[in-house]
Amino acid sequence: MKIHYGNRELVVLKTYDTVIVGGGSAGSSAGYTSAKNGFSTLIIDKSIRLGGSATNALVTPMMRSFTYHHQNFYDLENEMKKYGETRDKQGTAQRWFSAEAMADAWESLYTGVGGELLYDASVCDVIIDNNKITYVIVNTVEGLVAIGGKQFVDASGDAVLSRLAGVKVLCGDEDGNNQITSLRFEVGGIDIEKYREYVFSLDDTYSIHRLKGDQFESAMVAGKNFKMEPLFQKGVEAGILIPQDLHYFQNFTIPDKAGVMSFNCPHLVELKNNTYALERSKAIVYGHQCIRRLVRFLKEMMPGFENCYLVQVANMLGVRESWQIVGKLLMHEEDYSRQARYEDAVARGDWYIDVHSANKSLVHQISYQEGDYYEIPYRAMITDEIENLVVAGRCISTTFLMQASVRIIPTCIDMGEAAGMATVIANQGNTVLNQLDGKTIADKLGEYR
Repeated sequence: MKIHYGNRELVVLKTYDTVIVGGGSAGSSAGYTSAKNGFSTLIIDKSIRLGGSATNALVTPMMRSFTYHHQNFYDLENEMKKYGETRDKQGTAQRWFSAEAMADAWESLYTGVGGELLYDASVCDVIIDNNKITYVIVNTVEGLVAIGGKQFVDASGDAVLSRLAGVKVLCGDEDGNNQITSLRFEVGGIDIEKYREYVFSLDDTYSIHRLKGDQFESAMVAGKNFKMEPLFQKGVEAGILIPQDLHYFQNFTIPDKAGVMSFNCPHLVELKNNTYALERSKAIVYGHQCIRRLVRFLKEMMPGFENCYLVQVANMLGVRESWQIVGKLLMHEEDYSRQARYEDAVARGDWYIDVHSANKSLVHQISYQEGDYYEIPYRAMITDEIENLVVAGRCISTTFLMQASVRIIPTCIDMGEAAGMATVIANQGNTVLNQLDGKTIADKLGEYR
């Protein structure tokens, strides 16, 4: 079958009950739910492995979440345990994993229930008929092709499908700046116990993982009284680092990679608006240069890193925030403060408002206590413009500050499962996604576990 597209004809690769754009935490979860309920499902992803930022931007581990979750979260955790223990001994409620474990776990779960994948493919346009998406136009190794669908999920992170379909979006803070983007990397050959001992010899109060053999994390932010800052300043004085390299430094151990740590840095400090294509590329070059400086500094000056080496640099930017849709309901930061409850709630969040600001450094709200949470309403995941579209992940309908809380992996997984269940209900009843009642979805999802 072919369709007319502009002045050409395009092959329709296939038509599915549910088409998902983006195979990150939200998209993989949505696809897993749709496929295991018996509906033909396709995930389209520009990379060649599932997991999105968690796998391709090396965003490990999952930030802590004490609230209960939907079932997909635990299915994923159990699958990842085949590669290494996901819990630390301190009970922080972080889930520790390697990028490879996450990618393999999602692919195994999703394909195991019959889900199909289109890797190495980018959605570049849509065809809309009577307020419904009928086809997405995708750039593949074959060239442009069309893919048909009944229900569509935008889990792209950058609201790609929504923007192509004409959905109104927001972007950036009051000055138009996005959260700072990182370019993460991994370093091997580390004597982690020596490094742990060094960090605690400084009376560091950030790190809590004192037990030998446990997971470990450390951090340093210039001007924030971190105990490692004097050593970094010596790196600047020695001409190894430049002052911008001290903007943000953080690293984590990886459970199935002995002697390897994942680095949540460098901050790409000059990239204030990450929605500009050329500026993104310029920032990546800067990030590569910064990583070379940091690895040299670690090897020459940081205890425990004497024999270290660069393992890999992320092949995807660690974007915290870009575009968010304007849905039927816009979540505000007051929803965090008041621990909002909604009748159409389909997911929960409990991570603090965590802004890596382009102008104000770190901006944090007071963290919740264990057992606290806010609810995410289904109306923040659907739009007035498109009937057969549901949005999941960091690009749902929120303000800039509220987005800084909803964006973490556990919350995205739960939103994805809710989006997937919405497509199941729509396909079962031939109903419209943007008219579904979130309470119906919540009832289908069942109790939090």
